[in-house]
Amino acid sequence: MAMFYRNFIFFAVCLAIFAGCSEKDAKPEEIAPIDLRNVPAQQLNYRFETDIPAPDQKGGPSQSEERNEAVQADFDQNRPQESLDRTVTSPDKQRVLAVYRKANDSESEFRLDVYSPAGKIIKKVTHGEMAVHFPGTIVWSPDSNNVAFIAMVRDGQPSPPLNQDGNKTGQTGSEKPPEETKNEIDSNTSADSEASTSATPDSMEPPKDVLTFRTEQIYICDLNGEDVRPITQNEGLMYFYAVWAPDSSALVALAAPFTEWRIREFQVQKTGERFIPAGRPRLIEKNGRERLLDDYATPVHPVWSPDSAKVAVAFNKQVRIYDAIGENRTQAAIPLRNQLLLAAKAYEDKLRAEEEARAANGNTGNSDGAQDTGNSSANGISLANSNVDANAPTTTLPDANTLVSFNPIINLVWEQAGILYLETGYLKNYVGNEAENRSSYLRWHRLLLSPQSIALKPVQQP
Repeated sequence: MAMFYRNFIFFAVCLAIFAGCSEKDAKPEEIAPIDLRNVPAQQLNYRFETDIPAPDQKGGPSQSEERNEAVQADFDQNRPQESLDRTVTSPDKQRVLAVYRKANDSESEFRLDVYSPAGKIIKKVTHGEMAVHFPGTIVWSPDSNNVAFIAMVRDGQPSPPLNQDGNKTGQTGSEKPPEETKNEIDSNTSADSEASTSATPDSMEPPKDVLTFRTEQIYICDLNGEDVRPITQNEGLMYFYAVWAPDSSALVALAAPFTEWRIREFQVQKTGERFIPAGRPRLIEKNGRERLLDDYATPVHPVWSPDSAKVAVAFNKQVRIYDAIGENRTQAAIPLRNQLLLAAKAYEDKLRAEEEARAANGNTGNSDGAQDTGNSSANGISLANSNVDANAPTTTLPDANTLVSFNPIINLVWEQAGILYLETGYLKNYVGNEAENRSSYLRWHRLLLSPQSIALKPVQQP
Protein backbone atom coordinates (compact mmCIF):
# COMPACT_ATOMS: atom_id res chain seq x y z
CA MET A 1 0.00 0.00 0.00
CA ALA A 2 2.87 2.38 0.84
CA MET A 3 4.36 1.70 -2.58
CA PHE A 4 1.02 2.55 -4.18
CA TYR A 5 0.87 5.92 -2.43
CA ARG A 6 4.44 6.75 -3.35
CA ASN A 7 3.72 5.98 -7.03
CA PHE A 8 0.51 8.01 -6.87
CA ILE A 9 2.28 11.04 -5.39
CA PHE A 10 5.05 10.78 -8.03
CA PHE A 11 2.42 10.65 -10.80
CA ALA A 12 0.58 13.68 -9.37
CA VAL A 13 3.77 15.73 -9.18
CA CYS A 14 4.61 14.90 -12.80
CA LEU A 15 1.11 15.86 -13.88
CA ALA A 16 1.39 19.21 -12.08
CA ILE A 17 4.74 19.95 -13.72
CA PHE A 18 3.30 19.07 -17.15
CA ALA A 19 0.31 21.34 -16.52
CA GLY A 20 2.64 24.18 -15.48
CA CYS A 21 4.70 23.77 -18.65
CA SER A 22 1.55 23.83 -20.75
CA GLU A 23 0.49 27.05 -19.09
CA LYS A 24 3.89 28.60 -19.79
CA ASP A 25 3.72 27.46 -23.40
CA ALA A 26 0.46 29.34 -23.74
CA LYS A 27 2.08 32.66 -22.76
CA PRO A 28 4.33 33.99 -25.54
CA GLU A 29 5.92 36.64 -23.31
CA GLU A 30 7.45 33.92 -21.16
CA ILE A 31 9.23 32.10 -24.02
CA ALA A 32 12.81 32.98 -24.91
CA PRO A 33 12.89 34.33 -28.50
CA ILE A 34 14.37 32.16 -31.21
CA ASP A 35 14.09 34.61 -34.11
CA LEU A 36 17.18 36.85 -34.13
CA ARG A 37 15.18 39.62 -35.77
CA ASN A 38 13.43 40.24 -32.46
CA VAL A 39 16.55 39.82 -30.31
CA PRO A 40 18.27 43.12 -29.38
CA ALA A 41 21.94 43.26 -30.28
CA GLN A 42 22.84 43.48 -26.60
CA GLN A 43 21.14 40.15 -25.96
CA LEU A 44 23.09 38.11 -28.50
CA ASN A 45 25.36 35.24 -27.54
CA TYR A 46 28.23 34.30 -29.81
CA ARG A 47 30.73 31.53 -30.36
CA PHE A 48 33.88 32.22 -32.34
CA GLU A 49 35.27 29.64 -34.79
CA THR A 50 38.64 30.20 -36.44
CA ASP A 51 40.30 29.16 -39.69
CA ILE A 52 37.34 27.78 -41.57
CA PRO A 53 36.75 27.47 -45.34
CA ALA A 54 35.64 30.63 -47.12
CA PRO A 55 31.85 31.14 -47.13
CA ASP A 56 29.83 30.16 -50.15
CA GLN A 57 28.49 33.58 -51.10
CA LYS A 58 25.29 32.85 -52.99
CA GLY A 59 23.13 35.84 -52.16
CA GLY A 60 19.94 36.70 -54.02
CA PRO A 61 19.37 38.49 -57.32
CA SER A 62 22.00 41.18 -57.71
CA GLN A 63 22.76 43.97 -60.12
CA SER A 64 25.01 43.25 -63.08
CA GLU A 65 27.87 45.44 -64.27
CA GLU A 66 28.36 43.47 -67.46
CA ARG A 67 28.30 46.04 -70.24
CA ASN A 68 24.96 46.22 -72.04
CA GLU A 69 25.78 46.05 -75.76
CA ALA A 70 22.51 47.70 -76.83
CA VAL A 71 23.23 50.75 -74.66
CA GLN A 72 26.78 50.85 -75.98
CA ALA A 73 25.42 50.78 -79.53
CA ASP A 74 23.17 53.76 -78.78
CA PHE A 75 26.17 55.75 -77.56
CA ASP A 76 28.19 54.74 -80.61
CA GLN A 77 25.43 55.77 -83.06
CA ASN A 78 23.65 58.68 -81.37
CA ARG A 79 26.05 60.05 -78.77
CA PRO A 80 29.52 60.17 -80.30
CA GLN A 81 30.58 63.12 -78.12
CA GLU A 82 29.87 61.18 -74.94
CA SER A 83 31.86 58.28 -73.48
CA LEU A 84 30.04 55.35 -71.83
CA ASP A 85 32.03 54.28 -68.77
CA ARG A 86 29.87 51.39 -67.60
CA THR A 87 26.32 50.07 -67.38
CA VAL A 88 24.59 48.85 -64.21
CA THR A 89 21.61 46.54 -64.75
CA SER A 90 18.91 46.27 -62.09
CA PRO A 91 18.40 42.93 -60.29
CA ASP A 92 15.13 42.29 -62.19
CA LYS A 93 16.92 43.05 -65.50
CA GLN A 94 14.24 45.60 -66.50
CA ARG A 95 16.35 48.75 -66.27
CA VAL A 96 19.92 49.69 -67.17
CA LEU A 97 21.76 52.65 -65.72
CA ALA A 98 24.23 54.28 -68.13
CA VAL A 99 27.25 55.88 -66.44
CA TYR A 100 28.99 58.26 -68.85
CA ARG A 101 30.98 61.44 -69.35
CA LYS A 102 30.84 64.27 -71.85
CA ALA A 103 33.99 65.29 -73.70
CA ASN A 104 34.85 68.18 -71.38
CA ASP A 105 33.95 66.45 -68.09
CA SER A 106 36.58 65.67 -65.50
CA GLU A 107 37.77 62.06 -65.40
CA SER A 108 36.35 61.64 -61.89
CA GLU A 109 32.91 63.11 -62.66
CA PHE A 110 30.08 61.22 -64.36
CA ARG A 111 26.46 61.54 -65.49
CA LEU A 112 23.55 59.07 -65.34
CA ASP A 113 20.74 58.08 -67.71
CA VAL A 114 18.19 55.26 -67.41
CA TYR A 115 17.78 52.87 -70.35
CA SER A 116 15.70 49.86 -71.21
CA PRO A 117 17.61 46.59 -71.70
CA ALA A 118 16.98 47.00 -75.45
CA GLY A 119 19.08 50.16 -75.51
CA LYS A 120 16.27 52.76 -75.57
CA ILE A 121 16.76 55.80 -73.37
CA ILE A 122 14.02 56.34 -70.77
CA LYS A 123 15.16 59.29 -68.69
CA LYS A 124 18.12 61.59 -68.12
CA VAL A 125 18.82 61.49 -64.39
CA THR A 126 21.52 64.03 -63.52
CA HIS A 127 21.33 67.69 -64.51
CA GLY A 128 24.30 69.65 -65.84
CA GLU A 129 25.49 70.98 -62.48
CA MET A 130 25.45 67.56 -60.78
CA ALA A 131 28.50 65.28 -60.97
CA VAL A 132 28.34 61.63 -59.94
CA HIS A 133 31.38 60.50 -57.96
CA PHE A 134 32.60 57.00 -57.03
CA PRO A 135 30.75 55.25 -59.87
CA GLY A 136 31.70 51.85 -58.46
CA THR A 137 29.36 52.49 -55.53
CA ILE A 138 26.19 52.97 -57.63
CA VAL A 139 23.76 50.39 -56.29
CA TRP A 140 20.24 49.27 -57.17
CA SER A 141 17.90 48.33 -54.34
CA PRO A 142 17.24 44.57 -54.18
CA ASP A 143 13.61 45.12 -55.26
CA SER A 144 14.82 47.15 -58.30
CA ASN A 145 12.56 50.07 -57.39
CA ASN A 146 15.32 52.55 -56.53
CA VAL A 147 18.94 53.26 -57.26
CA ALA A 148 21.37 55.04 -54.94
CA PHE A 149 24.38 57.01 -56.10
CA ILE A 150 26.84 59.56 -54.73
CA ALA A 151 27.03 63.04 -56.29
CA MET A 152 27.96 66.66 -55.65
CA VAL A 153 28.12 69.95 -57.53
CA ARG A 154 30.14 69.70 -60.74
CA ASP A 155 33.68 71.05 -60.59
CA GLY A 156 33.71 74.77 -61.31
CA GLN A 157 29.97 75.14 -60.69
CA PRO A 158 28.54 76.99 -57.66
CA SER A 159 25.76 75.28 -55.72
CA PRO A 160 22.67 77.51 -56.24
CA PRO A 161 20.43 78.00 -53.19
CA LEU A 162 16.82 76.87 -53.14
CA ASN A 163 13.99 79.38 -53.19
CA GLN A 164 10.91 79.22 -50.99
CA ASP A 165 9.24 76.78 -53.37
CA GLY A 166 12.06 74.28 -52.97
CA ASN A 167 13.34 74.93 -56.50
CA LYS A 168 16.72 76.31 -57.47
CA THR A 169 17.02 80.06 -57.91
CA GLY A 170 15.90 80.94 -61.43
CA GLN A 171 13.44 78.06 -61.68
CA THR A 172 9.87 79.36 -61.63
CA GLY A 173 6.70 77.77 -60.39
CA SER A 174 5.16 78.12 -63.86
CA GLU A 175 7.09 75.11 -65.08
CA LYS A 176 5.20 71.89 -65.42
CA PRO A 177 5.12 69.82 -62.24
CA PRO A 178 7.00 66.55 -62.40
CA GLU A 179 3.72 64.61 -62.48
CA GLU A 180 2.96 66.12 -65.92
CA THR A 181 6.42 66.04 -67.43
CA LYS A 182 7.78 62.69 -66.32
CA ASN A 183 8.06 59.84 -68.77
CA GLU A 184 5.10 57.59 -68.11
CA ILE A 185 6.74 54.19 -68.43
CA ASP A 186 5.48 51.50 -66.11
CA SER A 187 7.99 49.07 -64.66
CA ASN A 188 6.10 46.21 -66.29
CA THR A 189 6.13 47.83 -69.74
CA SER A 190 8.02 45.94 -72.42
CA ALA A 191 11.45 47.27 -73.30
CA ASP A 192 10.28 47.52 -76.94
CA SER A 193 7.21 49.69 -76.24
CA GLU A 194 6.30 52.63 -78.48
CA ALA A 195 7.29 55.19 -75.83
CA SER A 196 10.77 53.72 -75.70
CA THR A 197 11.40 53.29 -79.41
CA SER A 198 10.46 56.88 -80.27
CA ALA A 199 12.83 58.42 -77.70
CA THR A 200 16.33 59.61 -78.55
CA PRO A 201 18.87 61.29 -76.24
CA ASP A 202 18.40 64.67 -77.99
CA SER A 203 14.60 64.51 -77.75
CA MET A 204 14.52 63.73 -74.03
CA GLU A 205 13.35 66.36 -71.58
CA PRO A 206 16.28 67.82 -69.60
CA PRO A 207 16.56 66.44 -66.08
CA LYS A 208 15.02 68.46 -63.28
CA ASP A 209 17.37 70.61 -61.23
CA VAL A 210 18.12 69.09 -57.84
CA LEU A 211 19.97 70.63 -54.92
CA THR A 212 23.69 69.81 -54.99
CA PHE A 213 26.39 70.22 -52.37
CA ARG A 214 30.11 70.93 -52.26
CA THR A 215 30.86 67.50 -50.79
CA GLU A 216 29.64 64.07 -51.86
CA GLN A 217 26.09 63.20 -50.75
CA ILE A 218 23.84 60.19 -51.34
CA TYR A 219 21.00 60.56 -53.85
CA ILE A 220 18.26 58.14 -54.85
CA CYS A 221 15.78 57.97 -57.72
CA ASP A 222 13.14 55.50 -58.84
CA LEU A 223 13.51 52.84 -61.52
CA ASN A 224 12.54 55.28 -64.29
CA GLY A 225 14.99 57.97 -63.18
CA GLU A 226 12.25 60.07 -61.58
CA ASP A 227 12.09 61.63 -58.11
CA VAL A 228 15.81 62.35 -57.87
CA ARG A 229 16.58 63.69 -54.40
CA PRO A 230 19.38 63.81 -51.84
CA ILE A 231 18.75 61.67 -48.77
CA THR A 232 21.79 63.12 -47.02
CA GLN A 233 22.40 66.86 -46.72
CA ASN A 234 25.48 67.13 -44.54
CA GLU A 235 27.72 69.73 -46.15
CA GLY A 236 31.31 68.95 -45.21
CA LEU A 237 30.84 65.18 -44.99
CA MET A 238 31.98 62.93 -47.86
CA TYR A 239 29.82 59.83 -48.32
CA PHE A 240 31.79 57.25 -50.27
CA TYR A 241 30.03 53.91 -49.79
CA ALA A 242 26.44 52.74 -49.36
CA VAL A 243 24.61 49.42 -49.45
CA TRP A 244 20.89 48.67 -49.38
CA ALA A 245 19.17 46.57 -46.75
CA PRO A 246 17.91 43.24 -48.16
CA ASP A 247 14.32 44.50 -47.84
CA SER A 248 15.22 47.77 -49.66
CA SER A 249 14.02 49.86 -46.72
CA ALA A 250 17.23 51.74 -45.90
CA LEU A 251 20.94 52.06 -46.57
CA VAL A 252 24.00 51.81 -44.39
CA ALA A 253 26.82 54.10 -45.50
CA LEU A 254 30.32 55.25 -44.65
CA ALA A 255 31.19 58.95 -44.46
CA ALA A 256 34.21 61.02 -43.47
CA PRO A 257 34.73 64.75 -42.90
CA PHE A 258 36.28 66.43 -45.92
CA THR A 259 39.32 67.68 -44.00
CA GLU A 260 39.97 64.27 -42.45
CA TRP A 261 39.74 62.62 -45.86
CA ARG A 262 42.27 65.02 -47.40
CA ILE A 263 44.74 64.68 -44.53
CA ARG A 264 44.69 60.87 -44.68
CA GLU A 265 44.93 60.93 -48.46
CA PHE A 266 48.01 63.19 -48.29
CA GLN A 267 49.67 60.98 -45.67
CA VAL A 268 49.17 57.85 -47.76
CA GLN A 269 50.38 59.50 -50.97
CA LYS A 270 53.76 60.18 -49.33
CA THR A 271 54.30 56.43 -48.91
CA GLY A 272 53.18 55.56 -52.43
CA GLU A 273 50.36 53.36 -51.14
CA ARG A 274 46.88 53.24 -52.64
CA PHE A 275 44.48 55.33 -50.57
CA ILE A 276 41.76 53.31 -48.84
CA PRO A 277 39.19 55.63 -47.25
CA ALA A 278 37.86 55.06 -43.76
CA GLY A 279 34.53 56.40 -42.56
CA ARG A 280 32.00 56.28 -39.76
CA PRO A 281 28.97 54.03 -40.32
CA ARG A 282 25.60 55.74 -40.69
CA LEU A 283 22.11 54.28 -41.10
CA ILE A 284 20.04 56.23 -43.66
CA GLU A 285 16.35 55.71 -44.35
CA LYS A 286 14.79 56.57 -47.70
CA ASN A 287 12.97 59.52 -46.14
CA GLY A 288 16.33 61.05 -45.21
CA ARG A 289 16.31 60.23 -41.51
CA GLU A 290 19.90 59.48 -40.54
CA ARG A 291 21.55 57.84 -37.55
CA LEU A 292 25.25 57.83 -36.73
CA LEU A 293 26.02 54.26 -35.66
CA ASP A 294 29.51 54.80 -34.30
CA ASP A 295 32.08 57.54 -33.89
CA TYR A 296 35.02 55.31 -34.89
CA ALA A 297 36.16 55.20 -38.50
CA THR A 298 36.68 51.96 -40.42
CA PRO A 299 37.74 51.02 -43.95
CA VAL A 300 35.72 47.78 -43.79
CA HIS A 301 32.37 47.92 -45.58
CA PRO A 302 29.44 47.31 -43.17
CA VAL A 303 26.95 44.52 -43.88
CA TRP A 304 23.27 43.91 -43.22
CA SER A 305 21.79 40.86 -41.55
CA PRO A 306 19.63 38.81 -43.97
CA ASP A 307 16.45 39.97 -42.20
CA SER A 308 17.42 43.68 -42.44
CA ALA A 309 17.15 43.99 -38.66
CA LYS A 310 20.82 44.55 -37.82
CA VAL A 311 24.07 45.95 -39.19
CA ALA A 312 27.55 44.59 -38.51
CA VAL A 313 30.71 46.71 -38.69
CA ALA A 314 34.35 45.71 -38.11
CA PHE A 315 36.92 47.90 -36.36
CA ASN A 316 40.40 46.40 -36.55
CA LYS A 317 39.94 43.22 -34.46
CA GLN A 318 36.49 43.95 -33.10
CA VAL A 319 32.99 43.40 -34.52
CA ARG A 320 30.08 45.61 -33.52
CA ILE A 321 26.43 44.84 -34.19
CA TYR A 322 23.71 47.51 -34.23
CA ASP A 323 19.93 47.23 -34.21
CA ALA A 324 18.43 48.79 -37.34
CA ILE A 325 14.79 48.43 -36.30
CA GLY A 326 12.73 48.79 -33.15
CA GLU A 327 12.04 51.56 -30.69
CA ASN A 328 14.91 50.94 -28.26
CA ARG A 329 17.83 50.22 -30.55
CA THR A 330 20.92 48.74 -28.95
CA GLN A 331 24.44 47.88 -29.99
CA ALA A 332 26.94 45.25 -28.90
CA ALA A 333 30.73 45.05 -29.18
CA ILE A 334 32.46 41.70 -29.70
CA PRO A 335 36.20 42.06 -28.98
CA LEU A 336 38.13 39.33 -30.77
CA ARG A 337 41.75 40.34 -30.23
CA ASN A 338 42.63 37.55 -27.78
CA GLN A 339 40.82 34.87 -29.77
CA LEU A 340 42.53 35.97 -32.99
CA LEU A 341 45.87 36.08 -31.20
CA LEU A 342 45.52 32.49 -29.98
CA ALA A 343 44.26 31.37 -33.38
CA ALA A 344 47.24 32.98 -35.14
CA LYS A 345 49.66 31.21 -32.79
CA ALA A 346 48.05 27.82 -33.44
CA TYR A 347 47.87 28.53 -37.17
CA GLU A 348 51.57 29.31 -37.43
CA ASP A 349 52.58 26.42 -35.16
CA LYS A 350 50.71 24.05 -37.45
CA LEU A 351 52.23 25.65 -40.55
CA ARG A 352 55.72 25.32 -39.06
CA ALA A 353 55.15 21.67 -38.12
CA GLU A 354 54.00 20.85 -41.65
CA GLU A 355 57.03 22.58 -43.15
CA GLU A 356 59.36 20.62 -40.85
CA ALA A 357 57.63 17.37 -41.75
CA ARG A 358 58.02 18.08 -45.46
CA ALA A 359 61.67 19.01 -44.98
CA ALA A 360 62.30 15.77 -43.11
CA ASN A 361 60.75 13.82 -45.99
CA GLY A 362 62.74 15.74 -48.57
CA ASN A 363 59.61 17.37 -50.05
CA THR A 364 58.92 21.04 -50.73
CA GLY A 365 55.74 22.88 -51.59
CA ASN A 366 52.63 20.81 -52.27
CA SER A 367 54.37 18.00 -54.12
CA ASP A 368 52.37 15.46 -52.15
CA GLY A 369 49.27 16.52 -54.06
CA ALA A 370 47.36 17.70 -51.00
CA GLN A 371 44.15 19.57 -51.79
CA ASP A 372 43.93 23.26 -50.93
CA THR A 373 41.26 23.73 -48.26
CA GLY A 374 40.98 27.47 -48.67
CA ASN A 375 43.32 28.27 -45.78
CA SER A 376 46.51 29.04 -47.68
CA SER A 377 49.37 31.12 -46.37
CA ALA A 378 51.43 33.57 -48.36
CA ASN A 379 53.93 30.90 -49.41
CA GLY A 380 51.25 28.68 -50.93
CA ILE A 381 51.24 25.91 -48.30
CA SER A 382 47.76 24.51 -47.74
CA LEU A 383 46.39 24.16 -44.24
CA ALA A 384 43.38 22.23 -43.04
CA ASN A 385 41.01 23.53 -40.38
CA SER A 386 43.17 24.06 -37.31
CA ASN A 387 40.22 23.32 -34.97
CA VAL A 388 41.59 25.81 -32.47
CA ASP A 389 39.33 26.55 -29.52
CA ALA A 390 39.79 30.29 -29.47
CA ASN A 391 37.16 30.52 -26.70
CA ALA A 392 39.20 28.44 -24.26
CA PRO A 393 40.48 30.30 -21.18
CA THR A 394 44.20 30.99 -21.01
CA THR A 395 46.61 32.63 -18.60
CA THR A 396 49.30 33.49 -21.14
CA LEU A 397 48.85 35.21 -24.47
CA PRO A 398 51.47 34.97 -27.21
CA ASP A 399 53.46 38.01 -28.30
CA ALA A 400 51.57 39.68 -31.16
CA ASN A 401 54.82 41.04 -32.62
CA THR A 402 56.02 37.52 -33.40
CA LEU A 403 52.93 36.46 -35.38
CA VAL A 404 52.73 37.45 -39.04
CA SER A 405 49.21 36.02 -39.42
CA PHE A 406 47.77 38.18 -36.62
CA ASN A 407 45.99 40.72 -38.81
CA PRO A 408 42.90 42.96 -38.69
CA ILE A 409 39.47 42.17 -40.07
CA ILE A 410 39.26 43.21 -43.72
CA ASN A 411 35.92 41.78 -44.85
CA LEU A 412 32.49 40.77 -43.51
CA VAL A 413 29.87 38.43 -44.99
CA TRP A 414 26.41 37.96 -43.41
CA GLU A 415 24.11 35.80 -45.51
CA GLN A 416 22.67 33.48 -42.83
CA ALA A 417 20.81 34.82 -39.81
CA GLY A 418 23.01 33.24 -37.16
CA ILE A 419 26.37 33.13 -38.97
CA LEU A 420 28.54 36.20 -39.46
CA TYR A 421 31.75 35.49 -41.42
CA LEU A 422 34.84 37.65 -41.08
CA GLU A 423 38.10 37.61 -43.01
CA THR A 424 41.45 38.69 -41.61
CA GLY A 425 44.55 39.36 -43.64
CA TYR A 426 47.45 41.58 -44.64
CA LEU A 427 46.84 43.91 -47.58
CA LYS A 428 49.22 46.45 -49.07
CA ASN A 429 48.61 48.07 -52.46
CA TYR A 430 50.73 50.66 -54.23
CA VAL A 431 49.99 53.23 -56.94
CA GLY A 432 51.99 52.67 -60.11
CA ASN A 433 53.94 49.78 -58.61
CA GLU A 434 51.55 46.84 -58.63
CA ALA A 435 54.46 44.38 -58.49
CA GLU A 436 54.93 45.35 -54.84
CA ASN A 437 51.30 44.67 -53.88
CA ARG A 438 50.87 42.20 -51.05
CA SER A 439 47.87 40.07 -50.11
CA SER A 440 48.82 37.40 -47.60
CA TYR A 441 47.54 35.32 -44.69
CA LEU A 442 43.93 35.70 -45.78
CA ARG A 443 41.97 33.59 -43.30
CA TRP A 444 38.24 33.17 -42.69
CA HIS A 445 36.54 32.89 -39.29
CA ARG A 446 32.94 33.11 -38.16
CA LEU A 447 30.69 34.16 -35.30
CA LEU A 448 27.80 31.82 -34.49
CA LEU A 449 25.07 34.06 -33.07
CA SER A 450 22.22 32.99 -30.82
CA PRO A 451 19.84 34.65 -28.34
CA GLN A 452 20.85 34.81 -24.72
CA SER A 453 18.94 32.62 -22.32
CA ILE A 454 16.11 34.56 -20.73
CA ALA A 455 14.80 33.55 -17.34
CA LEU A 456 11.15 32.61 -17.52
CA LYS A 457 8.67 34.21 -15.18
CA PRO A 458 7.48 31.92 -12.40
CA VAL A 459 3.98 30.63 -12.98
CA GLN A 460 1.70 31.39 -10.11
CA GLN A 461 -0.49 28.48 -9.23
CA PRO A 462 -4.13 29.28 -8.53
